[in-house]
Amino acid sequence: MEKIYLDNAATTQIRPEVIQEMIQVLSQDYGNPSSTHRFGRNAKSILELSRKSIAKHLNSSAQEIVFTSCATEANNWILRSVVKDLKVKRIITSKIEHHAVLDVVKALEREYDIEVNYVAIKSNGTIDITDLVELLTQEKKTLVSLMHVNNEIGTVLDLQLIGRICHQNNALFHSDTVQSIGKIEMDLQAIPIDFVVASAHKFHGPKGIGFAFIRKNTGLQPLFYGGEQEKGLRPGTEAVHQIAGMAKALELSYGNLESERKYITELKKYLISQLEVEIPSFEINGTQDGCSNILNITLPFGEEKTAMLLFNLDMKGIAVSRGSACQSGSIKPSHVLAEILSAEYLRKPNLRISWSHYNTKGDIDFLIAALKKI
Repeated sequence: MEKIYLDNAATTQIRPEVIQEMIQVLSQDYGNPSSTHRFGRNAKSILELSRKSIAKHLNSSAQEIVFTSCATEANNWILRSVVKDLKVKRIITSKIEHHAVLDVVKALEREYDIEVNYVAIKSNGTIDITDLVELLTQEKKTLVSLMHVNNEIGTVLDLQLIGRICHQNNALFHSDTVQSIGKIEMDLQAIPIDFVVASAHKFHGPKGIGFAFIRKNTGLQPLFYGGEQEKGLRPGTEAVHQIAGMAKALELSYGNLESERKYITELKKYLISQLEVEIPSFEINGTQDGCSNILNITLPFGEEKTAMLLFNLDMKGIAVSRGSACQSGSIKPSHVLAEILSAEYLRKPNLRISWSHYNTKGDIDFLIAALKKI
């Protein structure tokens, strides 16, 4: 059976160089980085060199990078602390955010009785900037939380513009940058943003490790307690091999950014051109000029094909999805597509296809052939 992996927005294949880096650390540098003996100092050195490497690629200071288990943890920590400790009284977000933000915001609304506003979404899945500006005219301590690249439809937010609007209105700005870190250049000194988050497995690193960028002097407090690791902000013995793997993955992602992005963009153009020829009545959900490695489409098939579409493709060895992997067990339609599609179109079969530099035009051809048979 063919093995065609086109679900890179869910997770990515680990680069061989990353695996080798992790094996080296696991076998040779197994000390606890909090220990003062040589084994501990070696591990601590790897930890801090990894932090500096990540910070360099994002143009931030190393002290602004805090290691977490994943972006979901980082989102929970940031959103909870800004309400509990920084006394934010209102959160402005959107209904097309990842559930790692939406569910936290709903919980905070219940627990702290904060005000929650949802900025309007245009039919192409982009944020209505005019509505955001209008919402920010209210004088109340506010955090704006809007994702950089939407994980289901690939629309891209202008961080520079949104950050400037937020800071002009004295609002804090947080962005879930899981789908963009390692794929889009990020200058965190130039962008007026307070918090971003990342997960290594989205840029060809290991699962179970991520980081948060926390702007200096924001006053964020820990989510939990029990140790002085990560300056007391994220206690617990650091997963040194995971962190080293993440730093290596980010180094390689940004080192190969231009060539791999060009290749990935060509794959997207090829996919769209093949769909136009072979399945011409398909429709793109979101914008065609969104993130280069994500395409969400509605297919001109009968509604009866919806339930078995992924199963049929999987039986042919093709991995794609209908939305966020974190919601894959749900029978509900995508909450993102529900905001931009009519009820009629929402019932039709849709696919999120996401690829990486490991994919080929042959993979695209195989997918198109399988869809034609369905």
